[in-house]
Amino acid sequence: MMRSEGLESIFLRKYASAQVDKRKAGRLAMAIQVAFQELGVFQTSNTKVPLKDDDAMPFEKVQVVENVTRDADLKRLVNPMNGQLSSASATNSLQDAQLAIQKALLPEISRNEVTMSMTREGLVVSLKEMGFFDSGSASVRPASLDAITRLAKVLKQRPEYLRIEGHTDNVPIHTARFASNWELSTSRATGLIQLLITDYELPARRLSAAGYGEFHPLASNTTVAGRAQNRRLDVVILAPFASSIESPESGKSDAGTPKAVRNSSLPNP
Repeated sequence: MMRSEGLESIFLRKYASAQVDKRKAGRLAMAIQVAFQELGVFQTSNTKVPLKDDDAMPFEKVQVVENVTRDADLKRLVNPMNGQLSSASATNSLQDAQLAIQKALLPEISRNEVTMSMTREGLVVSLKEMGFFDSGSASVRPASLDAITRLAKVLKQRPEYLRIEGHTDNVPIHTARFASNWELSTSRATGLIQLLITDYELPARRLSAAGYGEFHPLASNTTVAGRAQNRRLDVVILAPFASSIESPESGKSDAGTPKAVRNSSLPNP
């Protein structure tokens, strides 16, 4: 009799422990699921599971789409069509920026000197070398400053962080000033940043620079047309989620210079 009661007690303890472990596993699976959905790795489904953890939750049912009791703030959801992290306000904000820039740079867009695309990180405004720079030069052409002025007026009115990215084709460069495409691409990016700060008074804390050389092409470098597409300066208007990673408030230095300047330093004025 005592042996039977002992076995029953052991069984109950193990059963209770298993239920606790099952609930913990369910909560862990839910957290992983939501995290990957926010990063755009998993798509959402139509399965509705409450965000409560009173009961054990099987792994196969962990698909969080709707807060059944509607007592949590779920403003950011993954877009099931393309897996991108988005919110209605962020998407609308970038679309407003796109429309404003289209209007401001209509002549350049019609000549294919400027193109725009919406990406996971935000809105990318590509300033093609043929419209803004002489070959091998990091200085904006004087004739293109009017377009820069129109673009800067739009950017100054907006709250988003900006990342300026320099890109080249794969044709090697070696001049008195630039020993490589890395230096040319970065100098163009930091040069535009300096222009935006000094001439147009954009807040330095909102700006960062990157030089990618020939390593992020848009088209094939085997053709003349492809290389022309790759020689560009991208102004990336960062979506709120991306900007919180790239350009936090703590990134502002004492001197007020941009937080991230990669592969080079700001050129001398």
